[in-house]
Amino acid sequence: MTARVRVRILGLNYAPEPTGIAPYTTGMARFLADAGHEVQVVTGLPHYPQWRLPEGYRSRRLTERDGDIRITRLPHPIPSRPTGRSRIAMEAAFAARAAMLGGPAPDVVVAVSPALLTVGAALRHKRAGRTAVGVVVQDLYGRAAVEAGVLTGREAAATDALERRLLGAADGVVAIHDRFRTSLLGLGVRDSRITTIRNWSHVRPAEGDPRAMRRALGWRDDEVIALHAGNMGAKQGLETVVEAARLADSSRRPVRFVLLGDGHQRTHLEREGRGIERLQFVDPLPAGEFETALAAADVLVLNERPEIAEMCVPSKLTSYFASGRPVVAATSLRSAATAEIAASGGGLAVTPGDPATLLGAVLGVVDDEEEALSMGLRGAMFARDHLHEKAARDAYVAWVEGLAGVRPAGAIPLPRRRSWVPARRAEPA
Repeated sequence: MTARVRVRILGLNYAPEPTGIAPYTTGMARFLADAGHEVQVVTGLPHYPQWRLPEGYRSRRLTERDGDIRITRLPHPIPSRPTGRSRIAMEAAFAARAAMLGGPAPDVVVAVSPALLTVGAALRHKRAGRTAVGVVVQDLYGRAAVEAGVLTGREAAATDALERRLLGAADGVVAIHDRFRTSLLGLGVRDSRITTIRNWSHVRPAEGDPRAMRRALGWRDDEVIALHAGNMGAKQGLETVVEAARLADSSRRPVRFVLLGDGHQRTHLEREGRGIERLQFVDPLPAGEFETALAAADVLVLNERPEIAEMCVPSKLTSYFASGRPVVAATSLRSAATAEIAASGGGLAVTPGDPATLLGAVLGVVDDEEEALSMGLRGAMFARDHLHEKAARDAYVAWVEGLAGVRPAGAIPLPRRRSWVPARRAEPA
């Protein structure tokens, strides 16, 4: 066992949010608690990807427990139409409250970026020889602002300079991909302070019957199901998928494009896709059914806007590979997603922003049944060998203990059975 470390995690997203960054922040907190450390999570109100509060929550400061983890939820605005500036305002409100939080001084504060300003809140708690600060970089904030077209010119340069200064002041930084490590070095973060810890496949193997799931969702056996699962936001550029379905209609091709999930662009996409026979929208599915839906599809689609290149590693790839289905990724040649497709052999990367290319790629993959099967198997093997939860668990525990100056003296305990306790007490904001 090791000395007990008091850890405070600052991250805007946490369970019960089912997608995006939340599963990884939640997993990291549970890894540390399972290792015997004292963990407090300071997070926001659940809102992603629907961009609204779920039933049972109010815009107030709340306390919860996730097994042994203490959770403090801080109120913040939730924009109904999340533009770049409205998201920054939300993140700033959360970071300001997180910076003022009191209580016993932790040994390690871990900030999850984005939100970038949360790193500034974490650094307020930094004390030499007492409290170390680590940052987990899930998206490159400055790159995201530029590639998403949110900021340009002086604003973009100022954001880049802020990210450089904040990350450079941290005691340790986690990069979730080697591409991010290279970018962090370019921002001036010292190599000795960067640790690469890959996001892991957090979905479980499908236990349901894929054929029954196809019937339940109205998918016919004589049509190809091309499924995009996850957030429907601006950076996904899902208008390309809608137009690929429109092309399939006009050419009478036996393919159905399915958009499963939610997000602030869903209403817009539904409006754009009205009347397209080979396009289907499916509401988010609960755990168990979600994994079965992935397994029931013929092809899994990842789509990004052409200008998205360096800002992120799409988290859906960890779920896609684990499902054992072939992937078609319409994404920049410079993106981490393209690098993942090449490294895994689990799919095909094609030029983004071109509906005809996307449609042709989906049909081309399923036309070669043997290669499609091989792609799915290679992706599953890649998930098993490189995206396994145990590797991430051991790495995060070692990283935090290293920041605290703790040297492990034995094995990390096995995870305990945990239970979620929802909000029980509201406190004044």
